[in-house]
Amino acid sequence: MLKKVVIIVVVLIAALLVFAATRPDNFRVQRTASIKAPPEKVFALINDFHRWEAWSPWEKLDPSMKRTFSGAENGKGTAYAWESEGKAGAGRMEITESSAPSKIVIKLDFSKPLEGHNTAEFTLDAKGDTTNVTWAMYGPSPYIAKIMGIFFNMDSMIGKDFETGLGNLKAAAEK
Repeated sequence: MLKKVVIIVVVLIAALLVFAATRPDNFRVQRTASIKAPPEKVFALINDFHRWEAWSPWEKLDPSMKRTFSGAENGKGTAYAWESEGKAGAGRMEITESSAPSKIVIKLDFSKPLEGHNTAEFTLDAKGDTTNVTWAMYGPSPYIAKIMGIFFNMDSMIGKDFETGLGNLKAAAEK
C-alpha cells in the first residue's frame, strides 16, 4: 500500500514539473489609469526616483528601508537601489529610456527575496485634460517562476500593487 502511495506521489510531482515546463517563457503584467493632469506633471513624478516616495506602493512597506540614489538627478541614467529586511526585499532600478512626456523604461533587478531581472515601462497618452498612464512589467519567466505560477497568480499579485501605485500617482498628480 505504501509503495502505491509513493508511486502516485512521484507521478503527480513529475506531472506537475512537466506541466510547469510547458508554461510561457516570459511574463507581462500591465495596468492603466486615467489621471486628470497634464502628461508633463505625471511624467515628472515617474522620471525622478526621489519623487517615488509620494506614490510607489512599495515605499511604505518598510520604514527602515535603506535607499541609495546614483547617476543623473532624473531621467535616463538615474538609478535607485533599496535594501529592506522586510517585504520590500532588495534590488536596483535604472531609467534606460526617458522620452518626455510619453515614455519611461526602467531596468529592474531584484536580488531578494528572489533574484529577477525585468523591465518596467510607463507610457503616458494625453486625452484632452487627462493622461492615460500604462504601467507594465515584463521579463523572462525562469523555471522556478513557472512552478510558482501554477500556485500563485502573478498578474493578480503584482497587478494589485500596480493598481495601488497608479491610484497614489493619480492622487499626487491631481493635487
